[in-house]
Amino acid sequence: MHLKQPIRFASMMLATACLAGTAEAQNGSSGTSFVETFDALDPAIWYISDGWNNGSHQNCTWSRKQVRIAGGAVELTFEKRSVGERDYACGEIQTRKRFGYGTYEARMKSADASGLNSAFFTYIGPADKQPHDEIDFEVLGKDLSRVQLNQYVGGKGGNEELADVPGGAASGFNDYAFVWEKDRLRYFVNGRMVHEVTDPTKIPQNAQKIFFSLWGTDTLKDWMGNMSYSAPSKMQIDRLAFTAAGEACQFEESIVCKLN
Repeated sequence: MHLKQPIRFASMMLATACLAGTAEAQNGSSGTSFVETFDALDPAIWYISDGWNNGSHQNCTWSRKQVRIAGGAVELTFEKRSVGERDYACGEIQTRKRFGYGTYEARMKSADASGLNSAFFTYIGPADKQPHDEIDFEVLGKDLSRVQLNQYVGGKGGNEELADVPGGAASGFNDYAFVWEKDRLRYFVNGRMVHEVTDPTKIPQNAQKIFFSLWGTDTLKDWMGNMSYSAPSKMQIDRLAFTAAGEACQFEESIVCKLN
């Protein structure tokens, strides 16, 4: 569940000629294959959400102070600190470019408190003058043994599925990936396919930005659990990769190496 506030970026660079066909078909794709190891957070690549919240369901305000690089990973933190009209501060980053069909892979460790949502997802919506399309991995702190999968097409969700995360999502780093094709969407956890979507009405078609976020709620208790804040919590992302459809794998552990 993500309700994005308007964010306006400068004009994006055009995609390379080899992706021109995909870009046209996916309405604004500008991103090409890359691997991000988070030794730094390049502002030309990443936008840090700062100074707003996504609605009454969110009990924290996005703050750039909740985003930092530490030990070769990016950390998003949640803490009790009044910012604007909220009692808590939380962290989110998003790519400036949009990406289309291909393989998306994140290696991350989730926050560990009930009431928090550690999310890796892609999104585009009305703020960018596009329909609301989205593909999600969301770890809800109330149950760290599983991750929730979901996608939105034209603002319509309701496609939730749960997948096991052996050993727990907060006990160490886990690999989350999805392979997005025009007529198929596959989700993977630690290299194992856990869900496949082939219904075309449930597969997004519009190019999207890549997000990581850690946020909390006081109201969505049935979904995210009761808020149990006692100390600052953090979500860590060690690596992100996007491999465009049809391109070779970019690192040894990539799911693309195993599928090709």
